[in-house]
Amino acid sequence: MDETRWFQDASAIPPGGSAKFHLAWGGRRVEAFVVNVGGRFHAYVNRCVHQGTPLDLWPNDFFTEDGRLLICATHGALYEPETGACAGGPCHGGALTALPVRVEAGRVIVTVPADGQG
Repeated sequence: MDETRWFQDASAIPPGGSAKFHLAWGGRRVEAFVVNVGGRFHAYVNRCVHQGTPLDLWPNDFFTEDGRLLICATHGALYEPETGACAGGPCHGGALTALPVRVEAGRVIVTVPADGQG
């Protein structure tokens, strides 16, 4: 099994939805997630830049209540879902680690970066 990529039918991740998965990256197993923002998919390592904790306290619960931003449930760091950039809170200008994502033949495909370094 190739753990350097993950895929799922795009229809299984509706707008405002998300999915979690694992990838082999930099010699370790990394938890990641993909979100659908208005039909566009964005993927990130599930690690808050503030304290290194996963963003979701409840599985696949990444968005703020209004659905506009991603939020770390531990300390409230806020991130732009399209870029992963800090939008407020204790992330102080940092950004989530983005992963390459594309849609092919109705499937969302996420891969580790080409350099393979994590």
